[in-house]
Amino acid sequence: MSERHTERQQTEEKSTMTDTKRKKSFVSGVRPSQARNTEIVSGACEVCGSDEWDTDVVRGETSCAVCGFVAAQNMIDPGAEWVNHSDAADRSRVGAPTTLTISDKGLSTEISRSDLTSGAAKRHGITGKSARDWRRRQRIDQRSKTRDSRARNLTTAMQFIRDRGDLTPQIEQQAASLYRHSVERGLVTGRSIRGVSAACVYIAAREARIPRKIEEIAEAFDMRTEVEQKELKRTIRLVARNLGTHHITGPQEYFEKFHSDLQLPPAVLGAARDMWKKVGEDLSWQGKKPSGIAGVILYRVSQESTSPRTQSEVCKVSGISEVTLRGLLKILNQLAPRIEA
Repeated sequence: MSERHTERQQTEEKSTMTDTKRKKSFVSGVRPSQARNTEIVSGACEVCGSDEWDTDVVRGETSCAVCGFVAAQNMIDPGAEWVNHSDAADRSRVGAPTTLTISDKGLSTEISRSDLTSGAAKRHGITGKSARDWRRRQRIDQRSKTRDSRARNLTTAMQFIRDRGDLTPQIEQQAASLYRHSVERGLVTGRSIRGVSAACVYIAAREARIPRKIEEIAEAFDMRTEVEQKELKRTIRLVARNLGTHHITGPQEYFEKFHSDLQLPPAVLGAARDMWKKVGEDLSWQGKKPSGIAGVILYRVSQESTSPRTQSEVCKVSGISEVTLRGLLKILNQLAPRIEA
């Protein structure tokens, strides 16, 4: 028994020594990505002392132009990376940027319906049976992306913002971001997707100093009844309070839009801004509708110019009644007496 035990110990010691030698002999090499650098070699050559260098962008090496000494290798090419597996002219590897106006931010691959129509299938050489199979795959793929309630919610809301918001791409992104934050804070729960998306569109336009009237937003989102408009106003206040968007719209932000809608000469716009600077600090305007104040100032200035506009035309643009316009005009006449032409 002792001899067997001794032989077993000797065998274990030999195997341990072999493993130790293997571990010592194995040295992990430096990964090429870690050894690469983008710095240009400067200074004198270590071999000949020359300061002339040649850079081979294909091999990623910098060598001395006199003696050929390689001073740097595995250099990274800082230029654009191109690859193209077809004969197309565009060799760019980049795709479309991410966008908040799509539920998945545009990161997933989508089978386009336009490529599966009968005419497109014929152009691409797809048979009728293959086209039917691809249409079925497209439906399955679309359903798989909107399986959970959050994805369906975002898909519907982003469609509302894109189709009914009538915003520039930058402001559209802001409206989509506001809606996503509203979903994260639970503001959409118990409220209609249409109403919250309309509120985000209104707030995004207001924060960008391009104000839109609530009536216009309600009309665009098919919220025409008085109850729906009241609900929209409550939703706007709720979203603005929770997301910290507290910009207050002033009459001066409506001047350009109303001036363009009324087709007034450029001098009228400048006169309207000057008049607001004179009367804007008065407390008589508190509680008055900003669009109505902008409309009455433009009406007053247009009457003193060579291109007057009627009260009905101004009321149609500013969204107020003629009675309201005349009441605001009395306040304006008290603050700024009529200037004789």
